[in-house]
Amino acid sequence: MDAQQVTLRKMTPTEYRAATEHREAEAARALGKFMPEELARERVRHGTAKFLPDGPDTAGHQLVMAENGSGEVVGNAWIGPDPGQASGTASSAWLYDINVFEPFRRRGYGSAILAAAEELVAREGKTALALNVVGGNEAAIAMYRHSGYEVSSMSMRKNL
Repeated sequence: MDAQQVTLRKMTPTEYRAATEHREAEAARALGKFMPEELARERVRHGTAKFLPDGPDTAGHQLVMAENGSGEVVGNAWIGPDPGQASGTASSAWLYDINVFEPFRRRGYGSAILAAAEELVAREGKTALALNVVGGNEAAIAMYRHSGYEVSSMSMRKNL
């Protein structure tokens, strides 16, 4: 697999709406394994309203599209303050979402978007980038490990 390079740019309002719909649908699907579907959708919508009260213009958050060298939009990302650190004292940022569009998957773009996100937060003076990953998402886990990420906490569950 060739190493890819991407450039990040701010989402347009239309891209923000599409990215939000996709992110909320995926998150509700994942949560739906543990709770009723309608409750999962409501929880996800509440999270968007809480963390992005001003949508793509929410202070401290970067909602970006990733373009390859040919100018094709290959994916997107949402980077913001680490929710585990007090406002104004945070030295790390949080990767809330990363998405590679279907035609560009398995071609190195996930790692390229991740690297560009790391560069963005480093330019902002942050010293770390943290994230959550769904336990069953083996491809994402492998990409993060390959990119130098380590497990900092783990939550486990067993249905009885």
